[in-house]
Amino acid sequence: MNFEALDRYLDEMPSRGIPGCDLRVWQAHEPIYSRRVGVGRPGQPMAGDETYWFYSASKVVCMAASMQLVERGTVALDDPVSRYLPAYAHLTVRENGGVRPAKTVMTLRHLMSMQGGLNYDLDAPSVRAAREKYAPHMTTRQIADALAAEPLDFDPGTHFQYSLCHDVMAAVIEAASGMTYGEYVRKNLFDPLGVKCLTFHPDEAILSRLAARYRLDENGIAQPMENRTMGYCFSDRYESGGAGLCGDAASYLLFADAIANDGVGKTGARILRRETIDLWRTPQLTGASKADFDALGRTGYGYALGVRVLTDSSTSRGPAGEFGWDSAAAAWVMLDPDHHLCALFTPHVLDCGRAYVEYHPAMRDLIYEGMAR
Repeated sequence: MNFEALDRYLDEMPSRGIPGCDLRVWQAHEPIYSRRVGVGRPGQPMAGDETYWFYSASKVVCMAASMQLVERGTVALDDPVSRYLPAYAHLTVRENGGVRPAKTVMTLRHLMSMQGGLNYDLDAPSVRAAREKYAPHMTTRQIADALAAEPLDFDPGTHFQYSLCHDVMAAVIEAASGMTYGEYVRKNLFDPLGVKCLTFHPDEAILSRLAARYRLDENGIAQPMENRTMGYCFSDRYESGGAGLCGDAASYLLFADAIANDGVGKTGARILRRETIDLWRTPQLTGASKADFDALGRTGYGYALGVRVLTDSSTSRGPAGEFGWDSAAAAWVMLDPDHHLCALFTPHVLDCGRAYVEYHPAMRDLIYEGMAR
Protein backbone atom coordinates (compact mmCIF):
# COMPACT_ATOMS: atom_id res chain seq x y z
CA MET A 1 0.00 0.00 0.00
CA ASN A 2 1.13 3.53 -0.75
CA PHE A 3 -1.01 6.49 0.34
CA GLU A 4 1.37 9.34 -0.55
CA ALA A 5 -1.10 10.82 -3.05
CA LEU A 6 -3.82 10.76 -0.39
CA ASP A 7 -1.45 12.46 2.05
CA ARG A 8 -0.87 15.27 -0.44
CA TYR A 9 -4.57 15.67 -1.12
CA LEU A 10 -5.43 15.98 2.57
CA ASP A 11 -2.57 18.38 3.21
CA GLU A 12 -4.21 20.75 0.73
CA MET A 13 -7.56 20.79 2.58
CA PRO A 14 -6.89 24.07 4.45
CA SER A 15 -6.46 25.79 1.08
CA ARG A 16 -9.85 24.38 0.03
CA GLY A 17 -11.75 25.93 2.93
CA ILE A 18 -11.37 23.01 5.38
CA PRO A 19 -9.27 24.37 8.29
CA GLY A 20 -9.00 20.98 10.00
CA CYS A 21 -9.86 17.37 9.24
CA ASP A 22 -9.18 13.76 10.21
CA LEU A 23 -9.34 10.80 7.80
CA ARG A 24 -9.18 7.23 9.08
CA VAL A 25 -9.39 4.01 7.08
CA TRP A 26 -9.83 0.55 8.59
CA GLN A 27 -9.77 -2.87 6.98
CA ALA A 28 -10.68 -6.13 8.75
CA HIS A 29 -10.85 -4.42 12.17
CA GLU A 30 -7.42 -2.80 11.85
CA PRO A 31 -6.35 0.73 10.87
CA ILE A 32 -4.54 0.93 7.53
CA TYR A 33 -4.45 4.73 7.20
CA SER A 34 -4.79 7.79 9.40
CA ARG A 35 -3.98 11.44 8.81
CA ARG A 36 -4.88 14.61 10.67
CA VAL A 37 -4.49 18.06 9.15
CA GLY A 38 -4.92 21.58 10.45
CA VAL A 39 -6.92 22.93 13.39
CA GLY A 40 -8.70 20.71 15.93
CA ARG A 41 -9.97 22.45 19.04
CA PRO A 42 -10.12 26.21 18.52
CA GLY A 43 -6.58 27.52 18.10
CA GLN A 44 -4.95 24.10 18.51
CA PRO A 45 -3.57 21.59 16.02
CA MET A 46 -5.62 18.47 15.38
CA ALA A 47 -4.95 15.97 18.18
CA GLY A 48 -7.18 13.07 17.14
CA ASP A 49 -9.48 12.97 20.16
CA GLU A 50 -11.74 15.79 18.97
CA THR A 51 -15.51 15.40 19.07
CA TYR A 52 -17.91 16.42 16.31
CA TRP A 53 -21.54 16.98 15.61
CA PHE A 54 -22.10 14.24 13.03
CA TYR A 55 -25.23 15.81 11.54
CA SER A 56 -26.54 13.52 8.76
CA ALA A 57 -23.85 10.90 9.27
CA SER A 58 -26.20 10.06 12.17
CA LYS A 59 -28.56 8.64 9.54
CA VAL A 60 -26.31 5.62 8.96
CA VAL A 61 -26.73 4.66 12.62
CA CYS A 62 -30.50 5.14 12.42
CA MET A 63 -30.66 2.91 9.36
CA ALA A 64 -28.53 0.22 11.04
CA ALA A 65 -30.96 0.23 13.98
CA SER A 66 -33.91 0.06 11.57
CA MET A 67 -32.40 -2.86 9.65
CA GLN A 68 -31.71 -4.67 12.91
CA LEU A 69 -35.41 -4.49 13.75
CA VAL A 70 -36.25 -5.74 10.24
CA GLU A 71 -33.80 -8.62 10.69
CA ARG A 72 -35.36 -9.56 14.03
CA GLY A 73 -38.86 -9.51 12.57
CA THR A 74 -39.97 -6.70 14.86
CA VAL A 75 -40.89 -4.50 11.88
CA ALA A 76 -41.18 -5.02 8.11
CA LEU A 77 -40.12 -2.59 5.42
CA ASP A 78 -43.60 -2.37 3.92
CA ASP A 79 -45.42 -1.92 7.20
CA PRO A 80 -47.53 1.26 7.31
CA VAL A 81 -45.95 3.93 9.48
CA SER A 82 -49.34 4.27 11.17
CA ARG A 83 -48.93 0.77 12.64
CA TYR A 84 -46.35 2.30 14.98
CA LEU A 85 -47.31 5.98 14.89
CA PRO A 86 -51.12 6.26 14.66
CA ALA A 87 -50.87 9.98 13.88
CA TYR A 88 -49.80 8.93 10.35
CA ALA A 89 -53.08 7.14 9.55
CA HIS A 90 -54.71 10.05 7.69
CA LEU A 91 -52.05 12.05 5.85
CA THR A 92 -52.67 14.90 3.44
CA VAL A 93 -50.76 16.30 0.46
CA ARG A 94 -50.31 19.85 -0.81
CA GLU A 95 -51.64 20.25 -4.34
CA ASN A 96 -52.52 23.26 -6.50
CA GLY A 97 -52.63 25.62 -3.56
CA GLY A 98 -54.85 23.32 -1.53
CA VAL A 99 -54.69 20.12 0.49
CA ARG A 100 -56.09 16.67 -0.35
CA PRO A 101 -55.92 13.20 1.23
CA ALA A 102 -52.80 11.21 0.38
CA LYS A 103 -53.36 8.62 -2.36
CA THR A 104 -50.78 6.15 -1.02
CA VAL A 105 -49.99 4.78 2.43
CA MET A 106 -46.65 5.85 3.92
CA THR A 107 -44.50 2.82 4.77
CA LEU A 108 -41.23 2.29 6.63
CA ARG A 109 -39.56 1.71 3.25
CA HIS A 110 -40.72 5.18 2.18
CA LEU A 111 -39.25 6.72 5.33
CA MET A 112 -35.94 4.94 4.98
CA SER A 113 -35.57 5.72 1.26
CA MET A 114 -36.59 9.38 1.66
CA GLN A 115 -39.78 8.90 -0.34
CA GLY A 116 -42.16 9.79 2.48
CA GLY A 117 -43.21 13.21 1.19
CA LEU A 118 -41.78 15.01 4.22
CA ASN A 119 -39.45 18.01 3.99
CA TYR A 120 -36.86 19.69 6.21
CA ASP A 121 -39.00 22.55 7.51
CA LEU A 122 -38.01 22.72 11.16
CA ASP A 123 -40.23 25.79 11.57
CA ALA A 124 -43.46 24.22 10.30
CA PRO A 125 -46.50 25.39 12.32
CA SER A 126 -47.13 22.00 13.93
CA VAL A 127 -43.47 21.61 14.91
CA ARG A 128 -43.32 25.13 16.29
CA ALA A 129 -46.51 24.51 18.30
CA ALA A 130 -45.14 21.24 19.68
CA ARG A 131 -41.90 22.87 20.70
CA GLU A 132 -43.80 25.57 22.53
CA LYS A 133 -46.20 23.10 24.16
CA TYR A 134 -43.66 20.56 25.36
CA ALA A 135 -40.57 22.72 26.00
CA PRO A 136 -38.10 22.11 27.47
CA HIS A 137 -38.64 18.33 27.54
CA MET A 138 -40.13 17.57 24.12
CA THR A 139 -39.58 13.97 23.02
CA THR A 140 -38.72 12.33 19.73
CA ARG A 141 -42.23 10.89 19.47
CA GLN A 142 -43.89 14.26 20.10
CA ILE A 143 -42.04 15.89 17.22
CA ALA A 144 -42.79 12.96 14.90
CA ASP A 145 -46.48 13.10 15.75
CA ALA A 146 -46.49 16.85 15.16
CA LEU A 147 -45.00 16.37 11.69
CA ALA A 148 -47.93 14.13 10.74
CA ALA A 149 -50.24 17.16 10.95
CA GLU A 150 -48.33 18.92 8.16
CA PRO A 151 -49.40 18.27 4.54
CA LEU A 152 -46.87 16.21 2.61
CA ASP A 153 -45.11 17.61 -0.44
CA PHE A 154 -46.12 14.57 -2.54
CA ASP A 155 -47.76 11.18 -2.22
CA PRO A 156 -45.49 8.67 -0.45
CA GLY A 157 -43.44 6.59 -2.87
CA THR A 158 -43.74 8.95 -5.84
CA HIS A 159 -40.63 11.12 -5.36
CA PHE A 160 -37.36 11.33 -3.44
CA GLN A 161 -36.83 14.32 -1.16
CA TYR A 162 -34.17 14.66 1.51
CA SER A 163 -36.12 15.35 4.65
CA LEU A 164 -36.98 14.57 8.26
CA CYS A 165 -37.96 11.00 7.30
CA HIS A 166 -35.23 9.48 9.45
CA ASP A 167 -36.25 11.56 12.46
CA VAL A 168 -39.67 9.99 12.10
CA MET A 169 -38.02 6.58 11.71
CA ALA A 170 -36.35 7.11 15.09
CA ALA A 171 -39.83 7.50 16.59
CA VAL A 172 -40.89 4.25 14.86
CA ILE A 173 -37.90 2.53 16.49
CA GLU A 174 -39.09 3.83 19.85
CA ALA A 175 -42.64 2.59 19.31
CA ALA A 176 -41.52 -0.82 18.03
CA SER A 177 -38.87 -1.44 20.69
CA GLY A 178 -40.42 0.12 23.77
CA MET A 179 -37.21 2.09 24.39
CA THR A 180 -36.18 5.64 23.67
CA TYR A 181 -34.23 5.86 20.43
CA GLY A 182 -31.03 6.68 22.31
CA GLU A 183 -31.50 3.69 24.61
CA TYR A 184 -32.08 1.40 21.65
CA VAL A 185 -28.93 2.32 19.75
CA ARG A 186 -26.85 2.27 22.93
CA LYS A 187 -27.99 -1.18 24.03
CA ASN A 188 -28.20 -2.82 20.61
CA LEU A 189 -25.41 -1.13 18.63
CA PHE A 190 -22.98 0.90 20.71
CA ASP A 191 -22.52 -1.19 23.86
CA PRO A 192 -21.92 -4.49 22.01
CA LEU A 193 -19.31 -2.78 19.82
CA GLY A 194 -17.49 -1.03 22.67
CA VAL A 195 -18.54 2.42 21.47
CA LYS A 196 -18.01 4.87 24.34
CA CYS A 197 -18.41 8.33 22.83
CA LEU A 198 -21.47 8.62 20.59
CA THR A 199 -24.46 10.29 22.19
CA PHE A 200 -27.46 12.53 21.60
CA HIS A 201 -26.83 14.34 24.87
CA PRO A 202 -23.16 15.39 25.07
CA ASP A 203 -21.95 16.44 28.48
CA GLU A 204 -19.30 19.04 29.23
CA ALA A 205 -16.48 16.49 28.95
CA ILE A 206 -17.53 15.73 25.36
CA LEU A 207 -18.22 19.33 24.40
CA SER A 208 -14.87 20.44 25.81
CA ARG A 209 -13.22 18.37 23.07
CA LEU A 210 -15.45 19.73 20.29
CA ALA A 211 -13.50 20.47 17.12
CA ALA A 212 -13.66 24.06 15.93
CA ARG A 213 -16.72 24.41 13.71
CA TYR A 214 -16.96 26.68 10.68
CA ARG A 215 -19.36 27.89 8.04
CA LEU A 216 -18.18 28.83 4.58
CA ASP A 217 -19.16 32.35 3.55
CA GLU A 218 -20.10 33.45 0.02
CA ASN A 219 -16.41 33.68 -0.87
CA GLY A 220 -15.62 30.15 0.31
CA ILE A 221 -13.82 31.41 3.42
CA ALA A 222 -14.31 29.39 6.61
CA GLN A 223 -15.83 31.56 9.34
CA PRO A 224 -15.68 30.25 12.94
CA MET A 225 -18.94 29.38 14.71
CA GLU A 226 -19.05 30.11 18.42
CA ASN A 227 -22.16 28.11 19.40
CA ARG A 228 -21.39 24.60 20.68
CA THR A 229 -24.93 23.27 20.13
CA MET A 230 -26.72 22.63 16.84
CA GLY A 231 -30.18 22.97 15.32
CA TYR A 232 -31.44 19.47 16.14
CA CYS A 233 -31.03 19.80 19.90
CA PHE A 234 -34.71 20.66 20.32
CA SER A 235 -34.81 19.63 23.96
CA ASP A 236 -33.08 17.58 26.61
CA ARG A 237 -35.11 14.53 25.51
CA TYR A 238 -35.28 14.82 21.74
CA GLU A 239 -33.01 12.40 19.86
CA SER A 240 -32.72 13.12 16.14
CA GLY A 241 -32.30 9.96 14.08
CA GLY A 242 -31.32 12.12 11.12
CA ALA A 243 -28.78 14.48 12.64
CA GLY A 244 -28.37 14.30 16.40
CA LEU A 245 -25.22 12.32 17.20
CA CYS A 246 -22.17 13.90 18.81
CA GLY A 247 -18.93 12.07 19.55
CA ASP A 248 -15.44 11.24 18.41
CA ALA A 249 -14.08 9.61 15.28
CA ALA A 250 -12.68 6.60 17.12
CA SER A 251 -16.15 5.68 18.38
CA TYR A 252 -17.84 6.14 15.02
CA LEU A 253 -15.14 3.97 13.41
CA LEU A 254 -16.01 1.07 15.71
CA PHE A 255 -19.57 1.22 14.41
CA ALA A 256 -18.52 1.61 10.77
CA ASP A 257 -16.01 -1.23 11.10
CA ALA A 258 -18.74 -3.61 12.22
CA ILE A 259 -20.87 -2.81 9.18
CA ALA A 260 -17.87 -3.28 6.89
CA ASN A 261 -17.16 -6.69 8.41
CA ASP A 262 -20.48 -8.38 7.74
CA GLY A 263 -22.04 -6.94 10.89
CA VAL A 264 -19.38 -8.18 13.32
CA GLY A 265 -17.42 -5.64 15.35
CA LYS A 266 -13.88 -5.64 16.65
CA THR A 267 -15.26 -6.97 19.95
CA GLY A 268 -16.64 -10.03 18.15
CA ALA A 269 -20.23 -8.91 18.71
CA ARG A 270 -22.63 -9.23 15.77
CA ILE A 271 -25.14 -6.43 15.22
CA LEU A 272 -26.40 -7.42 11.73
CA ARG A 273 -26.23 -10.37 9.38
CA ARG A 274 -24.51 -9.98 6.00
CA GLU A 275 -27.74 -10.62 4.10
CA THR A 276 -29.36 -7.78 6.05
CA ILE A 277 -26.52 -5.44 5.07
CA ASP A 278 -26.96 -6.49 1.43
CA LEU A 279 -30.67 -5.67 1.65
CA TRP A 280 -29.84 -2.35 3.29
CA ARG A 281 -27.60 -1.31 0.37
CA THR A 282 -30.01 -2.44 -2.38
CA PRO A 283 -31.07 0.55 -4.54
CA GLN A 284 -34.67 1.55 -3.94
CA LEU A 285 -35.41 4.37 -6.38
CA THR A 286 -36.91 4.26 -9.85
CA GLY A 287 -38.57 6.74 -12.18
CA ALA A 288 -39.15 10.20 -10.80
CA SER A 289 -37.59 9.31 -7.45
CA LYS A 290 -34.34 8.22 -9.12
CA ALA A 291 -34.28 11.45 -11.15
CA ASP A 292 -34.77 13.44 -7.96
CA PHE A 293 -31.79 11.74 -6.34
CA ASP A 294 -29.62 12.06 -9.45
CA ALA A 295 -30.12 15.84 -9.27
CA LEU A 296 -28.02 15.84 -6.08
CA GLY A 297 -24.95 15.14 -8.23
CA ARG A 298 -23.67 11.94 -6.54
CA THR A 299 -22.17 10.61 -9.77
CA GLY A 300 -22.35 6.84 -10.10
CA TYR A 301 -24.55 6.39 -7.03
CA GLY A 302 -28.10 5.30 -6.40
CA TYR A 303 -29.99 5.59 -3.12
CA ALA A 304 -30.81 2.55 -1.02
CA LEU A 305 -32.39 2.39 2.44
CA GLY A 306 -31.08 5.69 3.75
CA VAL A 307 -27.61 5.44 2.20
CA ARG A 308 -25.99 6.16 -1.15
CA VAL A 309 -24.73 3.05 -2.93
CA LEU A 310 -22.28 2.90 -5.84
CA THR A 311 -24.07 1.37 -8.82
CA ASP A 312 -21.77 2.44 -11.67
CA SER A 313 -18.18 1.52 -10.87
CA SER A 314 -16.99 2.91 -14.22
CA THR A 315 -17.19 6.35 -12.59
CA SER A 316 -15.02 5.35 -9.63
CA ARG A 317 -11.95 3.50 -8.43
CA GLY A 318 -14.26 1.97 -5.84
CA PRO A 319 -16.37 -1.16 -6.33
CA ALA A 320 -20.09 -1.35 -6.97
CA GLY A 321 -21.86 -1.83 -3.66
CA GLU A 322 -19.73 0.62 -1.66
CA PHE A 323 -22.17 2.65 0.42
CA GLY A 324 -22.54 5.23 3.20
CA TRP A 325 -23.52 8.86 3.61
CA ASP A 326 -22.20 12.30 4.54
CA SER A 327 -23.19 15.29 6.65
CA ALA A 328 -23.99 18.99 6.65
CA ALA A 329 -20.56 19.59 8.20
CA ALA A 330 -18.88 17.71 5.29
CA ALA A 331 -18.20 14.46 7.18
CA TRP A 332 -18.10 11.34 4.99
CA VAL A 333 -18.65 7.67 5.79
CA MET A 334 -17.65 4.92 3.36
CA LEU A 335 -18.57 1.25 3.92
CA ASP A 336 -17.36 -1.61 1.72
CA PRO A 337 -18.33 -5.02 3.13
CA ASP A 338 -16.95 -6.84 0.09
CA HIS A 339 -13.43 -5.74 1.07
CA HIS A 340 -14.10 -5.37 4.85
CA LEU A 341 -13.16 -1.71 4.42
CA CYS A 342 -14.48 1.48 5.99
CA ALA A 343 -13.41 5.11 6.04
CA LEU A 344 -14.44 8.16 8.04
CA PHE A 345 -13.59 11.77 7.15
CA THR A 346 -14.36 14.33 9.85
CA PRO A 347 -14.05 18.01 9.05
CA HIS A 348 -16.46 20.38 10.82
CA VAL A 349 -17.42 22.84 8.07
CA LEU A 350 -20.99 23.74 7.12
CA ASP A 351 -22.06 24.89 3.63
CA CYS A 352 -19.15 23.20 1.90
CA GLY A 353 -20.98 22.01 -1.21
CA ARG A 354 -17.81 20.92 -3.00
CA ALA A 355 -17.25 18.22 -0.39
CA TYR A 356 -20.03 15.98 -1.70
CA VAL A 357 -19.29 16.18 -5.41
CA GLU A 358 -15.51 16.67 -5.34
CA TYR A 359 -13.67 15.99 -2.07
CA HIS A 360 -15.43 12.78 -1.01
CA PRO A 361 -15.17 11.05 -4.43
CA ALA A 362 -11.51 12.08 -4.68
CA MET A 363 -10.70 10.59 -1.28
CA ARG A 364 -12.57 7.42 -2.16
CA ASP A 365 -10.54 6.98 -5.33
CA LEU A 366 -7.24 7.79 -3.63
CA ILE A 367 -7.96 5.22 -0.91
CA TYR A 368 -8.51 2.44 -3.43
CA GLU A 369 -5.56 3.55 -5.54
CA GLY A 370 -3.33 3.58 -2.48
CA MET A 371 -4.43 0.09 -1.49
CA ALA A 372 -3.56 -1.22 -4.94
CA ARG A 373 0.01 0.12 -4.87
